Amino acid sequence: MERQLISHLAHADHPIASPISEANLTRLLRRAKLASGARILDLGCGAAFWSVRLLELYGDATADGVDLSDAGFADARRMAAEAGVADRLTLHHGSATDFTSAEPYDLVLCVGATHAFGGLTPSMEAIGGLLAPGGLALVGEGFWERPPGREIEAEIGEYADLPGTVAQAESSGYHTVYAHVSERGEWYDYEWSWTGSLIDWALRHPGDDGDAAMAAALEHRKMWLDGYRDLLGFVTLLLRRG
Repeated sequence: MERQLISHLAHADHPIASPISEANLTRLLRRAKLASGARILDLGCGAAFWSVRLLELYGDATADGVDLSDAGFADARRMAAEAGVADRLTLHHGSATDFTSAEPYDLVLCVGATHAFGGLTPSMEAIGGLLAPGGLALVGEGFWERPPGREIEAEIGEYADLPGTVAQAESSGYHTVYAHVSERGEWYDYEWSWTGSLIDWALRHPGDDGDAAMAAALEHRKMWLDGYRDLLGFVTLLLRRG
């Protein structure tokens, strides 16, 4: 089973697709204080939950969502229609690294998708090429709360600590104007939802796909419970390009 489909199924009951509660997400998005007619770009949008919520909050904004997989696009269109914003959301099936636009954006999101650009620093540089002067970037990235063991870091990936993550994000001429550090409860809700939704799907779909989904869920759960639990943090930074 493709990794993108597994991720889509795992996020079925947690469409925010990051360790953030709906209340904290809304508070974070309101801090963007977007002007009338704002243009929004969501890189690695998945089911575009963040874009739909932004369009609900900012009534005359428009948004483009880009993702390498279109597994979440049907859900995105459904949510957008239910919210009454479908006419202001455009979805693009393709690589975020290849996306171009003739017009710049007032807000560019890249939440949990910096791997597409090869890390946080190159992501910020790529976002800068899509932003209008003085525009905002909303970037979600992992960081180590405490130094992990070598085995865990090799399995999960290389991250800085929180000060180092902020420094990387600001290294291309940005200034942090707000941020949210995911709380322990948000992490636990996210992880139990991710693994539980996938396990539930696997039990209801016996066969090769169900077996693959179950294996992915159990592998992920072990990696979390026995590995990065209470070690890996997540910060969502709102930055303005200076």
